[in-house]
Amino acid sequence: MAAEKKTTAKVEEPKTASVQAEKQETVKSEAAAAKKTVEKKAGNVKKAVEKKVEDTKKAAEEKAAVAKKAVGEKVAETKKAVEKKTAGRKAAVKKTETKKAELKSEICLQFGGNEYRQEDLLKTAKEIWKNDLKQKVGDLASVELYVKPEEHAVYYVMNKEYTGSFYI
Repeated sequence: MAAEKKTTAKVEEPKTASVQAEKQETVKSEAAAAKKTVEKKAGNVKKAVEKKVEDTKKAAEEKAAVAKKAVGEKVAETKKAVEKKTAGRKAAVKKTETKKAELKSEICLQFGGNEYRQEDLLKTAKEIWKNDLKQKVGDLASVELYVKPEEHAVYYVMNKEYTGSFYI
């Protein structure tokens, strides 16, 4: 009987080895199947993430386009408003200039048998500005002339900083 046990035990060992081999193959095939499943799910997740990224990118581009269009419209509206205000101001300036052009005056001072015109006195003041003060004629912005016939003199203030006098 002891011999039979040994034989039985030996016979069982090859069965166990084959069972173990089958189990290993089953485990390997299950692992391979699980790996394929995981890879497939990972691929699906990757595709979903890529699609989400594309959708987000498209949405951002659309929002940027809408914002750009809105900004462009706002700029156009502001430009029109500025042009409208400027046009109104230009019209007002033209009206003022017209009124200034309508008013012409001339001063002629007669004293002691002599006659002094505003133009002549202004011309003399400009010559002083140019020759005596060594300034450019274009830099002359304002001239105030004070005529004192009893002294035969004209006092001037040019550009509110240069003062002096000349004889007439």
